[in-house]
Amino acid sequence: MTERTVVARIGKPHGLHGEVTVQLHTDEPERRLADGEALDTEATSGSGVPRVLTVRSTRVHNGIWLVAFEEIPDRTGAESLRGTRLVIDGEAALPAQDDEDVFTEEQLRGLTVVDPEGTVLGQVGGLELGAAQDRLLVLLPDGREAQVPFVTAIVPTVDLQAGRIVVDAPPGLLDLGV
Repeated sequence: MTERTVVARIGKPHGLHGEVTVQLHTDEPERRLADGEALDTEATSGSGVPRVLTVRSTRVHNGIWLVAFEEIPDRTGAESLRGTRLVIDGEAALPAQDDEDVFTEEQLRGLTVVDPEGTVLGQVGGLELGAAQDRLLVLLPDGREAQVPFVTAIVPTVDLQAGRIVVDAPPGLLDLGV
């Protein structure tokens, strides 16, 4: 089975003509969500979401990406897509240019999180992309989840080969877990 990479997660409907908001998980939304692109979907079993969605149009409204699909003509159909992941196969996920500081959620998920002294703090549970900065979702040993800004000042080292991420968290950051 081929490794799959999440391009975006579908959020709420926007308007009456089938547009949806998306949370991007790619540095190349113009390429990944170009008109005519067919994207595989991952959705809850039995949800009725098509296995493939074809991009009809994209636009940015107030900083939020809106996408419409050929298969979804109206708001009712768009509502059924909420929470669906748009995915591509691993080889297609590679960035157009080699950037050693670009990581996919799939590369990061499961990595051990350690402090600068090597003490295990938890495990990466995911990556949440934000408008200002991305956040690592760190699963703490006590079951809570902490959001750590994915910036060099706090996450100085990502070592995929060693399977670990160094987090130099300011005091109290990991105590803000939910």
